[in-house]
Amino acid sequence: MPMLLLLFLLLSLVGLNDSSPPPQPVSCTNDTSDCTVTNAYGAFPDSSICHAANVAYPSTEQELVAAVAAAVAAKRKVKASTRYSHSIPKLVCPGGNDGTIISTVRLNRTVRIDAEKRLMTVESGMVVADLIGVAGKAGWSLPHTPYWYGLTIGGVLATGAHGSSLWGKGGALHEYVVGLRIVTPAPPSQGFAMVRELNAGHPDLDAAKVSLGVLGVISQVTLALQPLFKRSVTFVDRDESDLPAKVTVWGHLYEFGDIKWLPQERKVVYRKDDRVGVSSPGNGLRDSPIFRALPTSTIVAARAQAERLEKNGTDGERCEAQRQLAATDEMEAYGFTNNGVNFTGYPVVGLQHRMQASGSCIHSPEDGLQTSCTWDPRIHGLFNYNSGFSVPLSMAAAFIADVQRLRDLSPAAFCALYSSAGMYMRYVKASSAYLGKPEDAVDFDLIYFRSRTPGTPRVYADVIDEVEQIALRKYGGVPHWGKNRNSAFEGAIAKYPGAAKFLEVKNRYDPDGIFSSEWSDQVLGIKGSPSIVMKRCAIDGLCICSDDSHCAPELGYFCRPGKVYKQARVCAFEGVTTSS
Repeated sequence: MPMLLLLFLLLSLVGLNDSSPPPQPVSCTNDTSDCTVTNAYGAFPDSSICHAANVAYPSTEQELVAAVAAAVAAKRKVKASTRYSHSIPKLVCPGGNDGTIISTVRLNRTVRIDAEKRLMTVESGMVVADLIGVAGKAGWSLPHTPYWYGLTIGGVLATGAHGSSLWGKGGALHEYVVGLRIVTPAPPSQGFAMVRELNAGHPDLDAAKVSLGVLGVISQVTLALQPLFKRSVTFVDRDESDLPAKVTVWGHLYEFGDIKWLPQERKVVYRKDDRVGVSSPGNGLRDSPIFRALPTSTIVAARAQAERLEKNGTDGERCEAQRQLAATDEMEAYGFTNNGVNFTGYPVVGLQHRMQASGSCIHSPEDGLQTSCTWDPRIHGLFNYNSGFSVPLSMAAAFIADVQRLRDLSPAAFCALYSSAGMYMRYVKASSAYLGKPEDAVDFDLIYFRSRTPGTPRVYADVIDEVEQIALRKYGGVPHWGKNRNSAFEGAIAKYPGAAKFLEVKNRYDPDGIFSSEWSDQVLGIKGSPSIVMKRCAIDGLCICSDDSHCAPELGYFCRPGKVYKQARVCAFEGVTTSS
Protein backbone atom coordinates (compact mmCIF):
# COMPACT_ATOMS: atom_id res chain seq x y z
CA MET A 1 0.00 0.00 0.00
CA PRO A 2 1.57 3.37 -1.01
CA MET A 3 2.30 5.31 2.15
CA LEU A 4 0.77 8.61 1.05
CA LEU A 5 -2.57 6.99 0.27
CA LEU A 6 -2.44 5.04 3.51
CA LEU A 7 -1.79 8.29 5.38
CA PHE A 8 -4.83 9.86 3.72
CA LEU A 9 -7.01 6.94 4.70
CA LEU A 10 -5.82 6.93 8.29
CA LEU A 11 -6.32 10.67 8.66
CA SER A 12 -9.93 10.23 7.57
CA LEU A 13 -10.41 8.71 11.00
CA VAL A 14 -9.47 11.99 12.66
CA GLY A 15 -12.14 14.64 13.23
CA LEU A 16 -10.87 18.17 12.56
CA ASN A 17 -12.63 21.13 14.13
CA ASP A 18 -11.14 23.85 11.95
CA SER A 19 -11.16 24.06 8.19
CA SER A 20 -11.97 26.34 5.32
CA PRO A 21 -15.56 25.87 4.12
CA PRO A 22 -16.06 25.51 0.34
CA PRO A 23 -15.92 28.71 -1.73
CA GLN A 24 -18.92 30.46 -3.22
CA PRO A 25 -19.54 29.32 -6.81
CA VAL A 26 -19.95 32.86 -8.21
CA SER A 27 -16.93 35.12 -8.71
CA CYS A 28 -17.08 38.66 -10.14
CA THR A 29 -14.39 41.13 -11.17
CA ASN A 30 -16.49 44.18 -10.30
CA ASP A 31 -18.42 43.40 -7.13
CA THR A 32 -21.59 41.99 -8.73
CA SER A 33 -20.80 42.33 -12.44
CA ASP A 34 -18.58 40.58 -15.00
CA CYS A 35 -18.97 37.21 -13.31
CA THR A 36 -18.17 33.55 -13.72
CA VAL A 37 -20.10 30.71 -12.12
CA THR A 38 -19.06 27.12 -11.61
CA ASN A 39 -19.92 24.12 -9.45
CA ALA A 40 -18.40 22.79 -6.24
CA TYR A 41 -15.69 20.95 -8.19
CA GLY A 42 -14.66 23.98 -10.22
CA ALA A 43 -15.32 22.20 -13.52
CA PHE A 44 -18.22 21.11 -15.68
CA PRO A 45 -18.07 17.85 -17.68
CA ASP A 46 -17.06 19.68 -20.87
CA SER A 47 -14.49 21.82 -18.98
CA SER A 48 -16.19 25.02 -20.17
CA ILE A 49 -16.41 28.25 -18.15
CA CYS A 50 -19.78 29.88 -17.58
CA HIS A 51 -19.96 33.66 -17.72
CA ALA A 52 -22.70 36.05 -16.60
CA ALA A 53 -23.11 39.81 -16.83
CA ASN A 54 -24.12 40.16 -13.19
CA VAL A 55 -25.23 38.43 -10.02
CA ALA A 56 -27.99 39.38 -7.58
CA TYR A 57 -28.15 38.38 -3.91
CA PRO A 58 -31.78 38.81 -2.79
CA SER A 59 -32.43 38.38 0.91
CA THR A 60 -36.24 38.57 0.77
CA GLU A 61 -38.91 37.35 -1.59
CA GLN A 62 -39.59 40.97 -2.59
CA GLU A 63 -35.95 41.41 -3.58
CA LEU A 64 -36.08 38.10 -5.46
CA VAL A 65 -39.08 39.31 -7.47
CA ALA A 66 -37.23 42.54 -8.25
CA ALA A 67 -34.14 40.63 -9.43
CA VAL A 68 -36.16 38.40 -11.74
CA ALA A 69 -38.13 41.38 -13.06
CA ALA A 70 -34.96 43.32 -13.85
CA ALA A 71 -33.53 40.40 -15.83
CA VAL A 72 -36.79 39.75 -17.68
CA ALA A 73 -37.15 43.44 -18.57
CA ALA A 74 -33.59 43.44 -19.93
CA LYS A 75 -34.28 40.15 -21.77
CA ARG A 76 -31.39 38.45 -20.03
CA LYS A 77 -31.15 34.72 -19.43
CA VAL A 78 -31.41 33.79 -15.73
CA LYS A 79 -30.18 30.90 -13.61
CA ALA A 80 -30.33 30.37 -9.87
CA SER A 81 -27.13 29.53 -8.00
CA THR A 82 -27.05 27.72 -4.67
CA ARG A 83 -24.66 28.09 -1.76
CA TYR A 84 -22.22 25.34 -2.76
CA SER A 85 -23.46 24.41 -6.27
CA HIS A 86 -23.06 20.64 -6.14
CA SER A 87 -24.66 19.81 -9.49
CA ILE A 88 -22.10 18.35 -11.87
CA PRO A 89 -23.90 19.23 -15.17
CA LYS A 90 -24.34 22.81 -16.35
CA LEU A 91 -27.63 23.55 -14.56
CA VAL A 92 -26.26 26.85 -13.26
CA CYS A 93 -25.08 28.27 -16.62
CA PRO A 94 -27.39 30.98 -18.03
CA GLY A 95 -25.92 30.74 -21.52
CA GLY A 96 -23.98 33.39 -23.40
CA ASN A 97 -22.04 36.10 -21.57
CA ASP A 98 -24.86 38.52 -20.72
CA GLY A 99 -27.04 36.43 -18.40
CA THR A 100 -27.93 37.00 -14.77
CA ILE A 101 -27.16 34.73 -11.84
CA ILE A 102 -29.52 34.92 -8.87
CA SER A 103 -27.86 33.48 -5.80
CA THR A 104 -30.10 32.09 -3.06
CA VAL A 105 -27.33 32.15 -0.46
CA ARG A 106 -29.16 34.84 1.60
CA LEU A 107 -32.55 33.17 1.32
CA ASN A 108 -31.72 30.75 4.11
CA ARG A 109 -34.26 31.22 6.88
CA THR A 110 -37.04 29.23 8.50
CA VAL A 111 -40.34 30.93 7.65
CA ARG A 112 -42.60 28.99 10.04
CA ILE A 113 -43.21 25.66 11.73
CA ASP A 114 -46.86 24.67 12.06
CA ALA A 115 -46.83 22.00 14.77
CA GLU A 116 -50.56 21.35 14.54
CA LYS A 117 -50.42 20.60 10.81
CA ARG A 118 -46.89 19.12 10.97
CA LEU A 119 -45.61 21.54 8.33
CA MET A 120 -42.37 23.46 8.03
CA THR A 121 -41.81 26.31 5.55
CA VAL A 122 -38.26 27.40 4.69
CA GLU A 123 -36.60 29.63 2.13
CA SER A 124 -35.12 27.81 -0.84
CA GLY A 125 -31.50 28.68 -0.04
CA MET A 126 -31.53 26.87 3.32
CA VAL A 127 -29.07 23.97 3.35
CA VAL A 128 -30.29 20.53 4.37
CA ALA A 129 -28.05 20.60 7.45
CA ASP A 130 -29.88 23.63 8.84
CA LEU A 131 -33.30 22.31 7.84
CA ILE A 132 -32.99 18.97 9.64
CA GLY A 133 -31.28 20.65 12.60
CA VAL A 134 -34.08 23.19 13.11
CA ALA A 135 -36.73 20.52 12.66
CA GLY A 136 -35.00 18.18 15.11
CA LYS A 137 -34.71 20.81 17.82
CA ALA A 138 -38.43 21.49 17.45
CA GLY A 139 -39.21 17.78 17.87
CA TRP A 140 -39.80 16.93 14.23
CA SER A 141 -38.15 14.79 11.57
CA LEU A 142 -37.92 15.07 7.81
CA PRO A 143 -38.16 11.43 6.72
CA HIS A 144 -35.62 11.54 3.88
CA THR A 145 -32.80 13.68 2.54
CA PRO A 146 -29.69 13.07 0.45
CA TYR A 147 -26.72 11.72 2.41
CA TRP A 148 -24.75 14.95 1.83
CA TYR A 149 -26.31 17.81 3.78
CA GLY A 150 -24.57 20.69 2.00
CA LEU A 151 -27.29 20.86 -0.65
CA THR A 152 -29.91 23.60 -0.52
CA ILE A 153 -33.61 22.82 -0.61
CA GLY A 154 -33.92 24.55 -3.98
CA GLY A 155 -30.99 22.56 -5.32
CA VAL A 156 -32.50 19.30 -4.13
CA LEU A 157 -35.74 20.11 -5.94
CA ALA A 158 -33.91 21.09 -9.10
CA THR A 159 -32.14 17.72 -9.36
CA GLY A 160 -34.42 15.24 -7.61
CA ALA A 161 -31.74 14.39 -5.03
CA HIS A 162 -32.69 11.57 -2.67
CA GLY A 163 -31.82 9.19 0.12
CA SER A 164 -32.77 5.51 0.10
CA SER A 165 -36.21 4.00 0.69
CA LEU A 166 -39.11 2.22 -0.97
CA TRP A 167 -41.35 2.62 2.08
CA GLY A 168 -44.19 5.13 2.28
CA LYS A 169 -43.59 7.96 -0.15
CA GLY A 170 -40.02 6.82 -0.75
CA GLY A 171 -36.57 8.31 -0.23
CA ALA A 172 -36.73 11.46 -2.37
CA LEU A 173 -37.03 14.74 -0.46
CA HIS A 174 -39.38 16.21 -3.06
CA GLU A 175 -42.02 13.62 -2.14
CA TYR A 176 -42.51 15.50 1.14
CA VAL A 177 -43.09 18.88 -0.51
CA VAL A 178 -46.70 19.96 -0.03
CA GLY A 179 -46.39 23.51 -1.29
CA LEU A 180 -43.97 26.07 -2.65
CA ARG A 181 -43.70 29.62 -3.89
CA ILE A 182 -41.84 30.22 -7.13
CA VAL A 183 -40.94 33.48 -8.89
CA THR A 184 -41.42 33.29 -12.66
CA PRO A 185 -41.41 35.76 -15.57
CA ALA A 186 -44.55 37.80 -16.18
CA PRO A 187 -45.81 40.20 -18.86
CA PRO A 188 -44.82 43.91 -18.59
CA SER A 189 -48.35 44.67 -17.43
CA GLN A 190 -47.67 42.50 -14.35
CA GLY A 191 -44.25 43.99 -13.60
CA PHE A 192 -42.13 41.39 -15.49
CA ALA A 193 -42.15 38.91 -12.57
CA MET A 194 -44.74 37.22 -10.39
CA VAL A 195 -44.99 34.85 -7.43
CA ARG A 196 -46.89 31.63 -8.08
CA GLU A 197 -48.10 29.75 -5.02
CA LEU A 198 -48.47 26.02 -5.58
CA ASN A 199 -50.21 24.21 -2.75
CA ALA A 200 -50.99 20.51 -2.31
CA GLY A 201 -53.28 19.43 -5.10
CA HIS A 202 -52.18 22.17 -7.49
CA PRO A 203 -51.65 20.51 -10.89
CA ASP A 204 -48.33 22.31 -11.43
CA LEU A 205 -46.71 21.13 -8.20
CA ASP A 206 -45.61 17.91 -9.88
CA ALA A 207 -43.65 20.00 -12.37
CA ALA A 208 -42.02 22.25 -9.78
CA LYS A 209 -40.98 19.45 -7.40
CA VAL A 210 -38.23 18.36 -9.84
CA SER A 211 -37.65 21.34 -12.08
CA LEU A 212 -34.01 21.49 -13.31
CA GLY A 213 -34.27 25.18 -12.47
CA VAL A 214 -36.03 26.00 -15.76
CA LEU A 215 -39.37 27.19 -14.36
CA GLY A 216 -38.16 30.11 -12.24
CA VAL A 217 -36.53 30.68 -8.86
CA ILE A 218 -38.13 28.89 -5.92
CA SER A 219 -38.66 31.27 -3.01
CA GLN A 220 -40.16 29.10 -0.26
CA VAL A 221 -40.83 25.40 0.23
CA THR A 222 -43.33 23.78 2.62
CA LEU A 223 -42.52 20.27 3.80
CA ALA A 224 -44.58 17.63 5.61
CA LEU A 225 -42.82 16.53 8.81
CA GLN A 226 -43.13 13.54 11.11
CA PRO A 227 -42.71 13.34 14.89
CA LEU A 228 -39.09 12.98 15.94
CA PHE A 229 -37.84 9.40 15.74
CA LYS A 230 -34.61 7.47 16.01
CA ARG A 231 -32.89 5.07 13.65
CA SER A 232 -31.02 1.85 14.33
CA VAL A 233 -28.17 1.02 11.90
CA THR A 234 -26.18 -2.19 11.47
CA PHE A 235 -23.83 -3.10 8.61
CA VAL A 236 -23.34 -6.74 7.63
CA ASP A 237 -20.86 -8.24 5.15
CA ARG A 238 -21.87 -11.01 2.78
CA ASP A 239 -20.49 -12.59 -0.37
CA GLU A 240 -22.10 -11.57 -3.64
CA SER A 241 -23.43 -14.98 -4.67
CA ASP A 242 -27.09 -14.07 -4.12
CA LEU A 243 -26.82 -10.32 -4.80
CA PRO A 244 -29.01 -10.35 -7.95
CA ALA A 245 -31.86 -11.90 -5.96
CA LYS A 246 -31.17 -9.93 -2.79
CA VAL A 247 -31.18 -6.50 -4.46
CA THR A 248 -34.83 -6.85 -5.44
CA VAL A 249 -36.00 -7.44 -1.86
CA TRP A 250 -33.55 -5.58 0.41
CA GLY A 251 -35.28 -2.23 -0.02
CA HIS A 252 -38.56 -3.75 1.12
CA LEU A 253 -37.02 -5.32 4.23
CA TYR A 254 -35.52 -2.16 5.75
CA GLU A 255 -36.97 1.34 5.60
CA PHE A 256 -33.62 3.07 5.00
CA GLY A 257 -31.63 0.11 3.73
CA ASP A 258 -28.92 0.46 1.12
CA ILE A 259 -26.09 -1.65 -0.34
CA LYS A 260 -22.41 -1.21 -1.11
CA TRP A 261 -20.96 -3.66 -3.64
CA LEU A 262 -17.27 -4.36 -4.13
CA PRO A 263 -17.29 -6.36 -7.40
CA GLN A 264 -13.53 -6.98 -7.41
CA GLU A 265 -13.75 -8.51 -3.92
CA ARG A 266 -17.02 -10.35 -4.63
CA LYS A 267 -18.25 -8.77 -1.43
CA VAL A 268 -21.41 -6.89 -0.45
CA VAL A 269 -22.04 -4.63 2.54
CA TYR A 270 -25.74 -4.50 3.44
CA ARG A 271 -27.12 -1.78 5.67
CA LYS A 272 -29.93 -2.76 8.02
CA ASP A 273 -31.50 0.59 8.84
CA ASP A 274 -34.91 1.02 10.46
CA ARG A 275 -36.68 3.57 12.60
CA VAL A 276 -37.12 2.94 16.32
CA GLY A 277 -38.91 4.84 19.07
CA VAL A 278 -37.50 8.14 20.22
CA SER A 279 -37.08 6.70 23.73
CA SER A 280 -34.72 3.97 22.51
CA PRO A 281 -31.29 4.35 24.16
CA GLY A 282 -28.52 5.79 21.98
CA ASN A 283 -27.09 9.10 20.82
CA GLY A 284 -25.56 8.02 17.53
CA LEU A 285 -24.12 10.38 14.94
CA ARG A 286 -23.24 10.07 11.29
CA ASP A 287 -20.08 11.88 10.12
CA SER A 288 -19.11 10.37 6.78
CA PRO A 289 -15.33 10.29 6.17
CA ILE A 290 -15.67 11.60 2.64
CA PHE A 291 -17.47 14.72 3.90
CA ARG A 292 -14.98 15.65 6.63
CA ALA A 293 -12.25 18.25 6.42
CA LEU A 294 -8.66 17.04 6.11
CA PRO A 295 -5.27 18.80 6.07
CA THR A 296 -4.82 20.29 2.62
CA SER A 297 -1.32 18.86 2.35
CA THR A 298 -2.76 15.37 2.88
CA ILE A 299 -5.46 15.89 0.25
CA VAL A 300 -2.88 17.14 -2.28
CA ALA A 301 -0.63 14.15 -1.54
CA ALA A 302 -3.55 11.75 -2.00
CA ARG A 303 -4.36 13.31 -5.37
CA ALA A 304 -0.73 13.00 -6.45
CA GLN A 305 -0.84 9.34 -5.48
CA ALA A 306 -4.07 8.84 -7.45
CA GLU A 307 -2.46 10.42 -10.51
CA ARG A 308 0.49 8.05 -10.16
CA LEU A 309 -1.83 5.05 -9.91
CA GLU A 310 -3.61 6.15 -13.08
CA LYS A 311 -0.45 6.88 -15.04
CA ASN A 312 1.77 3.93 -14.18
CA GLY A 313 0.27 2.01 -11.27
CA THR A 314 -0.20 -1.73 -11.54
CA ASP A 315 -3.46 -3.64 -11.21
CA GLY A 316 -2.17 -4.93 -7.90
CA GLU A 317 -1.52 -1.45 -6.53
CA ARG A 318 -4.92 -0.12 -7.55
CA CYS A 319 -6.71 -3.15 -6.13
CA GLU A 320 -4.73 -2.88 -2.89
CA ALA A 321 -5.61 0.82 -2.62
CA GLN A 322 -9.27 -0.10 -2.99
CA ARG A 323 -9.03 -2.88 -0.40
CA GLN A 324 -7.39 -0.51 2.07
CA LEU A 325 -10.09 2.11 1.58
CA ALA A 326 -12.82 -0.49 2.05
CA ALA A 327 -11.09 -1.80 5.18
CA THR A 328 -10.78 1.71 6.60
CA ASP A 329 -14.46 2.43 5.92
CA GLU A 330 -15.42 -0.77 7.71
CA MET A 331 -13.07 -0.13 10.63
CA GLU A 332 -14.74 3.19 11.43
CA ALA A 333 -18.28 1.94 10.83
CA TYR A 334 -18.74 4.04 7.69
CA GLY A 335 -18.73 7.23 9.73
CA PHE A 336 -21.24 6.19 12.41
CA THR A 337 -20.44 6.59 16.12
CA ASN A 338 -22.53 5.51 19.09
CA ASN A 339 -22.08 8.75 21.04
CA GLY A 340 -20.81 11.30 18.52
CA VAL A 341 -17.18 10.41 19.28
CA ASN A 342 -16.57 6.66 19.41
CA PHE A 343 -17.88 3.56 17.70
CA THR A 344 -18.44 0.81 20.25
CA GLY A 345 -20.54 -1.63 18.23
CA TYR A 346 -23.74 -2.23 16.30
CA PRO A 347 -26.49 -1.29 16.30
CA VAL A 348 -25.86 2.46 16.23
CA VAL A 349 -29.01 4.19 17.49
CA GLY A 350 -29.56 7.92 17.19
CA LEU A 351 -32.00 10.70 16.41
CA GLN A 352 -33.02 11.03 12.78
CA HIS A 353 -31.45 14.45 12.22
CA ARG A 354 -28.11 13.16 13.55
CA MET A 355 -28.16 9.97 11.50
CA GLN A 356 -29.62 10.77 8.08
CA ALA A 357 -26.94 12.98 6.52
CA SER A 358 -23.55 14.56 7.12
CA GLY A 359 -21.05 17.06 5.75
CA SER A 360 -19.03 18.47 8.63
CA CYS A 361 -16.43 20.12 6.40
CA ILE A 362 -18.88 22.93 5.57
CA HIS A 363 -19.30 23.97 9.22
CA SER A 364 -15.94 25.55 9.88
CA PRO A 365 -14.38 29.02 10.01
CA GLU A 366 -11.80 30.06 7.46
CA ASP A 367 -8.33 28.84 8.36
CA GLY A 368 -6.43 29.93 5.28
CA LEU A 369 -6.97 26.59 3.54
CA GLN A 370 -4.82 24.68 5.98
CA THR A 371 -7.66 22.16 5.95
CA SER A 372 -10.55 21.81 3.53
CA CYS A 373 -13.19 19.62 1.95
CA THR A 374 -11.38 17.09 -0.20
CA TRP A 375 -12.89 18.42 -3.46
CA ASP A 376 -12.23 22.14 -2.83
CA PRO A 377 -11.28 23.56 -6.27
CA ARG A 378 -8.84 26.06 -4.73
CA ILE A 379 -6.40 23.26 -3.99
CA HIS A 380 -5.00 20.54 -6.24
CA GLY A 381 -7.14 17.99 -4.43
CA LEU A 382 -9.34 15.07 -5.34
CA PHE A 383 -11.00 15.32 -8.74
CA ASN A 384 -13.39 12.58 -9.87
CA TYR A 385 -16.24 11.73 -12.16
CA ASN A 386 -19.52 10.62 -10.61
CA SER A 387 -21.87 8.53 -12.74
CA GLY A 388 -25.28 8.18 -11.10
CA PHE A 389 -28.12 6.27 -12.72
CA SER A 390 -31.30 4.47 -11.66
CA VAL A 391 -32.16 1.02 -13.01
CA PRO A 392 -35.80 -0.12 -12.72
CA LEU A 393 -36.16 -2.41 -9.70
CA SER A 394 -37.63 -5.07 -11.98
CA MET A 395 -34.40 -5.02 -14.04
CA ALA A 396 -31.87 -4.65 -11.23
CA ALA A 397 -31.13 -8.38 -10.86
CA ALA A 398 -30.41 -8.78 -14.57
CA PHE A 399 -28.26 -5.66 -14.59
CA ILE A 400 -26.15 -6.89 -11.68
CA ALA A 401 -25.77 -10.31 -13.33
CA ASP A 402 -24.43 -8.59 -16.46
CA VAL A 403 -21.97 -6.57 -14.39
CA GLN A 404 -20.83 -9.78 -12.69
CA ARG A 405 -20.17 -11.33 -16.11
CA LEU A 406 -18.25 -8.24 -17.14
CA ARG A 407 -16.24 -8.42 -13.92
CA ASP A 408 -15.40 -12.06 -14.56
CA LEU A 409 -13.94 -11.07 -17.93
CA SER A 410 -11.95 -8.13 -16.45
CA PRO A 411 -11.47 -8.77 -12.71
CA ALA A 412 -9.01 -5.92 -12.12
CA ALA A 413 -11.09 -3.38 -14.02
CA PHE A 414 -13.33 -2.61 -11.07
CA CYS A 415 -10.30 -1.59 -9.04
CA ALA A 416 -10.52 1.58 -11.13
CA LEU A 417 -13.27 2.49 -8.65
CA TYR A 418 -10.62 2.92 -5.95
CA SER A 419 -11.89 6.46 -5.27
CA SER A 420 -15.05 4.97 -3.73
CA ALA A 421 -14.05 1.35 -3.11
CA GLY A 422 -17.00 0.03 -5.08
CA MET A 423 -20.53 0.75 -6.23
CA TYR A 424 -23.21 2.28 -4.01
CA MET A 425 -26.88 1.35 -4.32
CA ARG A 426 -29.86 3.24 -2.95
CA TYR A 427 -33.57 2.66 -3.41
CA VAL A 428 -35.86 5.28 -4.96
CA LYS A 429 -39.60 5.00 -5.30
CA ALA A 430 -41.66 5.92 -8.36
CA SER A 431 -42.72 9.55 -8.22
CA SER A 432 -45.69 11.62 -9.30
CA ALA A 433 -43.24 14.41 -10.19
CA TYR A 434 -43.05 14.70 -13.96
CA LEU A 435 -39.25 14.44 -13.93
CA GLY A 436 -39.06 12.18 -10.88
CA LYS A 437 -38.29 8.47 -11.13
CA PRO A 438 -40.71 6.83 -13.59
CA GLU A 439 -40.82 3.59 -11.55
CA ASP A 440 -39.37 1.99 -8.43
CA ALA A 441 -35.64 1.80 -8.98
CA VAL A 442 -32.20 1.05 -7.62
CA ASP A 443 -29.87 4.01 -7.91
CA PHE A 444 -26.20 3.22 -8.59
CA ASP A 445 -23.26 5.55 -7.90
CA LEU A 446 -19.82 5.06 -9.47
CA ILE A 447 -16.98 7.41 -8.54
CA TYR A 448 -13.75 7.27 -10.52
CA PHE A 449 -10.66 9.26 -11.45
CA ARG A 450 -10.87 12.34 -13.65
CA SER A 451 -7.81 13.91 -15.23
CA ARG A 452 -7.35 17.66 -15.09
CA THR A 453 -6.24 17.50 -18.72
CA PRO A 454 -9.30 16.99 -20.98
CA GLY A 455 -9.10 14.03 -23.33
CA THR A 456 -6.74 11.99 -21.14
CA PRO A 457 -7.67 8.27 -21.16
CA ARG A 458 -8.49 6.53 -17.87
CA VAL A 459 -7.48 3.09 -16.72
CA TYR A 460 -10.18 0.54 -17.65
CA ALA A 461 -12.50 3.30 -18.84
CA ASP A 462 -14.01 0.88 -21.35
CA VAL A 463 -15.34 -1.39 -18.60
CA ILE A 464 -16.74 1.40 -16.42
CA ASP A 465 -18.35 3.06 -19.46
CA GLU A 466 -19.87 -0.26 -20.51
CA VAL A 467 -21.47 -0.60 -17.08
CA GLU A 468 -23.10 2.81 -17.59
CA GLN A 469 -24.32 1.94 -21.08
CA ILE A 470 -25.72 -1.41 -19.90
CA ALA A 471 -27.76 0.45 -17.29
CA LEU A 472 -28.98 3.30 -19.48
CA ARG A 473 -29.35 1.59 -22.85
CA LYS A 474 -30.04 -2.10 -22.22
CA TYR A 475 -32.14 -1.81 -19.07
CA GLY A 476 -33.83 1.55 -19.58
CA GLY A 477 -32.15 3.34 -16.69
CA VAL A 478 -32.31 7.09 -16.20
CA PRO A 479 -29.47 9.42 -15.17
CA HIS A 480 -29.43 11.42 -11.96
CA TRP A 481 -30.18 15.00 -13.02
CA GLY A 482 -27.45 16.44 -10.80
CA LYS A 483 -24.65 14.05 -11.76
CA ASN A 484 -23.12 12.48 -14.89
CA ARG A 485 -21.33 13.46 -18.02
CA ASN A 486 -23.09 14.65 -21.17
CA SER A 487 -23.52 11.29 -22.91
CA ALA A 488 -25.67 9.91 -20.08
CA PHE A 489 -28.41 12.46 -20.87
CA GLU A 490 -28.70 11.51 -24.56
CA GLY A 491 -32.33 10.49 -25.10
CA ALA A 492 -33.05 10.44 -21.36
CA ILE A 493 -36.09 12.72 -21.47
CA ALA A 494 -38.01 10.20 -23.61
CA LYS A 495 -38.01 7.79 -20.64
CA TYR A 496 -40.19 10.11 -18.54
CA PRO A 497 -43.95 9.67 -19.15
CA GLY A 498 -44.56 13.10 -17.63
CA ALA A 499 -42.09 14.96 -19.85
CA ALA A 500 -44.76 16.45 -22.13
CA LYS A 501 -46.71 17.76 -19.13
CA PHE A 502 -43.52 19.23 -17.69
CA LEU A 503 -42.77 21.05 -20.94
CA GLU A 504 -46.33 22.38 -21.06
CA VAL A 505 -45.85 23.94 -17.62
CA LYS A 506 -42.43 25.24 -18.61
CA ASN A 507 -43.81 26.96 -21.71
CA ARG A 508 -46.65 28.49 -19.70
CA TYR A 509 -44.43 29.77 -16.89
CA ASP A 510 -41.55 30.98 -19.06
CA PRO A 511 -42.74 31.34 -22.67
CA ASP A 512 -39.66 33.32 -23.73
CA GLY A 513 -37.18 30.85 -22.26
CA ILE A 514 -35.62 33.27 -19.78
CA PHE A 515 -34.71 30.36 -17.49
CA SER A 516 -33.67 28.08 -20.35
CA SER A 517 -30.15 27.57 -21.62
CA GLU A 518 -28.59 25.72 -24.52
CA TRP A 519 -27.78 22.85 -22.16
CA SER A 520 -31.26 22.58 -20.62
CA ASP A 521 -32.86 22.71 -24.09
CA GLN A 522 -30.64 19.83 -25.18
CA VAL A 523 -31.38 17.71 -22.11
CA LEU A 524 -35.13 18.35 -22.34
CA GLY A 525 -35.16 17.41 -26.03
CA ILE A 526 -36.23 20.88 -27.13
CA LYS A 527 -33.30 21.62 -29.40
CA GLY A 528 -30.02 19.90 -30.10
CA SER A 529 -28.23 17.09 -28.29
CA PRO A 530 -26.35 17.05 -24.97
CA SER A 531 -23.60 15.02 -26.64
CA ILE A 532 -20.59 16.93 -27.95
CA VAL A 533 -19.04 15.09 -30.89
CA MET A 534 -15.38 15.87 -31.52
CA LYS A 535 -11.97 14.25 -31.23
CA ARG A 536 -11.61 12.29 -27.96
CA CYS A 537 -15.17 13.16 -26.88
CA ALA A 538 -15.84 9.62 -25.63
CA ILE A 539 -12.78 9.75 -23.37
CA ASP A 540 -14.50 12.41 -21.25
CA GLY A 541 -18.03 11.04 -21.65
CA LEU A 542 -19.10 13.93 -23.85
CA CYS A 543 -20.27 11.40 -26.45
CA ILE A 544 -20.54 7.67 -27.00
CA CYS A 545 -17.97 6.80 -29.61
CA SER A 546 -18.93 5.82 -33.14
CA ASP A 547 -15.49 6.45 -34.65
CA ASP A 548 -11.94 5.80 -33.49
CA SER A 549 -11.25 9.54 -33.48
CA HIS A 550 -13.73 9.88 -30.62
CA CYS A 551 -11.24 7.89 -28.53
CA ALA A 552 -7.47 8.31 -28.78
CA PRO A 553 -6.15 5.99 -31.51
CA GLU A 554 -2.74 7.65 -31.45
CA LEU A 555 -2.45 6.46 -27.84
CA GLY A 556 -3.84 3.00 -28.58
CA TYR A 557 -7.52 3.59 -27.65
CA PHE A 558 -10.09 2.56 -30.27
CA CYS A 559 -13.90 2.54 -30.44
CA ARG A 560 -14.99 -1.05 -29.87
CA PRO A 561 -18.12 -3.03 -28.85
CA GLY A 562 -18.62 -3.90 -25.22
CA LYS A 563 -17.45 -7.22 -23.81
CA VAL A 564 -20.87 -8.29 -22.48
CA TYR A 565 -23.26 -5.77 -24.02
CA LYS A 566 -22.22 -5.84 -27.67
CA GLN A 567 -24.32 -2.79 -28.52
CA ALA A 568 -22.17 -0.69 -26.21
CA ARG A 569 -19.44 1.43 -27.78
CA VAL A 570 -16.43 2.14 -25.61
CA CYS A 571 -12.84 3.28 -25.93
CA ALA A 572 -10.78 0.12 -25.48
CA PHE A 573 -6.99 0.02 -25.18
CA GLU A 574 -5.37 -2.15 -27.85
CA GLY A 575 -1.87 -0.72 -27.83
CA VAL A 576 -0.05 1.68 -30.12
CA THR A 577 0.75 0.43 -33.59
CA THR A 578 4.20 1.45 -34.77
CA SER A 579 5.06 1.61 -38.44
CA SER A 580 8.35 0.28 -39.78
